[in-house]
Amino acid sequence: MLVLFGADEQLLPLAKRYLIPIRYTVPVFLFTQFLSAFLRNDSDPQLTTKAVLSGGAFNVIGDYLLVFTFDMGIFGAGLATAISSIVSLLVMMTHFLRRTNTLKFVRPVRFPQQGRRIIATGFSTFFIDIAMGMLTMLFNRQIMRYFNADALAVYGIIVNIGTFVQCCAYGVGQAVQPILSINYGARKRDRIVLLIRYSMVAVFAISCAWVALTQLFPKGFVRLFMVPTASVLEIAPAIIRTYCLSFIFLPLNIFSTYYFQSVMRPSYSFIISVARGIALSGLSILAFPAIFGGDALWFAMPVTELVVAVFVGVSMVRSIGKLSGSD
Repeated sequence: MLVLFGADEQLLPLAKRYLIPIRYTVPVFLFTQFLSAFLRNDSDPQLTTKAVLSGGAFNVIGDYLLVFTFDMGIFGAGLATAISSIVSLLVMMTHFLRRTNTLKFVRPVRFPQQGRRIIATGFSTFFIDIAMGMLTMLFNRQIMRYFNADALAVYGIIVNIGTFVQCCAYGVGQAVQPILSINYGARKRDRIVLLIRYSMVAVFAISCAWVALTQLFPKGFVRLFMVPTASVLEIAPAIIRTYCLSFIFLPLNIFSTYYFQSVMRPSYSFIISVARGIALSGLSILAFPAIFGGDALWFAMPVTELVVAVFVGVSMVRSIGKLSGSD
């Protein structure tokens, strides 16, 4: 798997040591994501926030202690990540000890029919995260083909920045999803339109903030994530500024998947997720450097997000029109 994701002979031993503790906690990562959705819908979003912050704080402190203080190297970084996920899960599980908890096991009713609806509605969000790994793999391989390890290091920084941007967009979508769903079920269309307006303001603010930061301070991000060499600092600004133009449209595109799920339009969510997740993006990653040269690789995601945003805009306007015009 590591070779598939672009690891060469130099990086492979380090990557293998990093994954030693993480591979044993894969179920913990899954249950953390799983429970966070249930807790938000069970009126306990604050606990989800506390769990994420607790795990993140341990990860930061654990990285320093295990990597440097205890001299465990990259294995220590992996161990800190693994333990931090366990911390988050344990904090979330305290919800079941609270009086406000309404979650319990019940016998499924019409499980095959309901299961199909659940899978159809949730597939697009699932695909967003799966596609992130697939795109990382494609980018890694293309970078090693057209550039070198310095460019790969810069891309690693971009992946981290992109994760922050996606998480901001997730925050908007996940916060509004239960409210949208309730109002859609109650046929409160005016409230849905108002919620969309609020969400658009939040999405626009996220886009402006991250695009401005990456355009103005690309070297600052490099120094934040690593101790750069002179060669990395030389190539990083142009790469970061080009790739991060995709942040203009990325928050809108991710939010739209939550919106279409909430109003029971899973087909739109599926098209958006597949298009930006692997279809258009994968084609651009493979075709742009082959046709226009290696530097064109960094334009693959901005162009993909732009094309998807056009589809999102048209589809949302049509959907909102139908909601507003219904009885």
